[in-house]
Parts: sequence; structure tokens; C-alpha cells
Amino acid sequence: MSITSRTIAPALLAIIVGACSTETPIVEVKGPCADVYHSQVCTWARTQGDKLLEAGALVPVASIENSPADVPMVWPPVAVAVLDIPEAAQQKSGLTHFTMYWEAGGHPPAAFLTPHFDFHFYVIASAERSAIDCVDVSKPAELPPAYALADIPLPPDMANMMGVPALIGLCVPQMGMHAIPASDLESTEPFHASMVVGYTRGKPIFIEPMVAKAMLMEKKSFDLVIPQIPGLAGAHPTKFHAEYDAAKQEYRMVFSEFTSETG
Repeated sequence: MSITSRTIAPALLAIIVGACSTETPIVEVKGPCADVYHSQVCTWARTQGDKLLEAGALVPVASIENSPADVPMVWPPVAVAVLDIPEAAQQKSGLTHFTMYWEAGGHPPAAFLTPHFDFHFYVIASAERSAIDCVDVSKPAELPPAYALADIPLPPDMANMMGVPALIGLCVPQMGMHAIPASDLESTEPFHASMVVGYTRGKPIFIEPMVAKAMLMEKKSFDLVIPQIPGLAGAHPTKFHAEYDAAKQEYRMVFSEFTSETG
């Protein structure tokens, strides 16, 4: 080896090592937590410098396992957790807060009459969500492809308790209207998981992975497709993945691939 090559090689190695050591680290930002059936459900985000990589919620299997078989029916339903998305992720994800509901007996339509969890991720302020009363029954001019926003008649006992004969656009106070895949609306078989899109006053306000307890108890990772949502302006995620961690016995609900393009 010549003197020139011996001096160049270490210099090149130093440059490579230096480049690797100065790479911007990935940082996990922990959000607030809430006790849900004796385990902590939390929000979180991952950033790399100024870039937001992922945001979502951590849901322990224990919270799913310990969910009670019988829950008194109240109207409107009461969330088991209401948590802000970490502030560092709100602007770039468009997601502001997360609500979690346990539906012990399910709810109409027929496919959803099975125990399941609702994981709502909102793009509006929590105070605005809390003010939703379903009096305004305006529906969006356009829905995601293959989605439906149905008016669901209620059984007499539910209608008496809720004070309405039907849920217009599947609207629930303090949640909003629920657009669901048309295939789920027509199905009579219990569902496994669906991606729901929420509205109020004709505008999209949440993205909701709705998942049957039986599916979550399989302890397997899964994906749900986020449809193109007409009218959803500002930053929002385009990909959802639920990653099951066998070592930690928890699901990581992951939203990623954020965009600011209007749907």
C-alpha cells in the first residue's frame, strides 16, 4: 500500500463514522396516560429532528382482558379514556386527542352487536367534541369510496332511553356521526375490525379503528386501511398499523405517513 492510500483510508473511515454519529436520533415522546381497567393506556409520538414519524396510543392487553362483561347502558356513552396527543405531534399529525370506549354489548348496526373497543383519534379540540349534541344533522357532501353514513332505527327500549327513534348518520353525542364501510353495514356476521370516519356539521373530525375484543385477544399485529377522506384538510395520517408486542403484552396503535393534502 502506498503512503497516499494509507493516509486516505483512515480519513475516509473517520468521515463515515462521523456521519453516522451525527445522524439525528429518533426520540419517543410520551403523552398522558389513564387507568383503563387496572392498566395504563397512554398516547405517544416518535420524532426525528423536525420530522414526525409516528403518533398513536399504547393499549395494554390487560386493559382488554379486564374489560367487564356487563356495563350499565348510559346515553351518551362514557369514554374510559380521554387523552391528548403529545403536543410535539399535534400540528404535524393533525391529531389532537384520543378517546377510548368499551362497548360491552356492541351497538347497531347488526355487524357491530359484539363486544368491541372504539379508538377515536380526533382532529378537532376536545371542547368542540364535547359540545357535539347531534342536533345538527348535516351530512358531508361526499364520503370516502365504499363508505356509508346510515340512519339507524333503534329498538324501542333503546329509543326510549335515548329519546330518539333513530341515530341519524349514526350520530352519538360527544362523538359525532360515524361513516362505516358499506360492506359492514350490510353484513349480518360479527365484524373483526373496521376503520370508521367521523363527522360533525358535514366535516370530517375523527379516524377510528374499531376493533372486536375477540380480535384483540388473538394478540396479533394487524393493519387497517385509512380511506381517502374528502374534505379532510390540514395534516393527517394516511397509514394505520396495530403492532402487538408480545414481550410488553401491549398493542401500539400507530399512525404514520402524514400528509397535508386535502382528501
